[in-house]
Amino acid sequence: MSDDRDGLAPAGPFTPEERAAVYRAIRQRRDVRGQFRPDPVDPATLRRLLQAAHDAPSVGLSQPWNFILIRDPGTRQRLHDAFQTANDQAATRFPDRKALYSSLKLQGILEAPVNLCITCDRTRGGPHVLGRTHDAATDLYSTACAVQNLWLAARAEGIGVGWVSIFDLDDLSRTLALPDHVVPVAYLCIGHVTELYQQPELQARGWGTRLPLDDLIFQDAWGTPPA
Repeated sequence: MSDDRDGLAPAGPFTPEERAAVYRAIRQRRDVRGQFRPDPVDPATLRRLLQAAHDAPSVGLSQPWNFILIRDPGTRQRLHDAFQTANDQAATRFPDRKALYSSLKLQGILEAPVNLCITCDRTRGGPHVLGRTHDAATDLYSTACAVQNLWLAARAEGIGVGWVSIFDLDDLSRTLALPDHVVPVAYLCIGHVTELYQQPELQARGWGTRLPLDDLIFQDAWGTPPA
């Protein structure tokens, strides 16, 4: 029995159906770029997604995230232009695969009904945050957890999410008027989708494949396979 004085509640596994739903959301989550429908996301649904992100774990309970909804068409166009500039530069780094790279759609900034930038306030919680004393990047890891929470909740809601990572971060920060102590972690395109790739799109398009899990598991030290 739980002790209410400690704020504890019984712990135990979910039902088989609940577990299956969690694992299904994980397995079927996709990075969406070109499958967005134009119909708007219901405000209550969007609120649930933001709440899921806000429910993420964070170092020292610092909750370093903020959520910037980008609705202005002019701002979106400037961000699309900034992406295009960065994407043209990125294409030159893959000379042997430039044709394939150029065929990939890597953003949905103008098509998705919702654009969202999740940021990390590097000063939140003060100069000494419990758990961050020896690894200053744990606030960034915490913010990434918020992104993943939102992504999985969106999959459960039938909402697609695409992470646009090809930006000059200074351009992105200037466009969104971010203070110096706030950094952009994820720029997300969010909207309803009718279909999703059965496997990650980059795998379906021949860019890469998922590594075998057994090749990635070590025991006690790097490179030592499990007994």
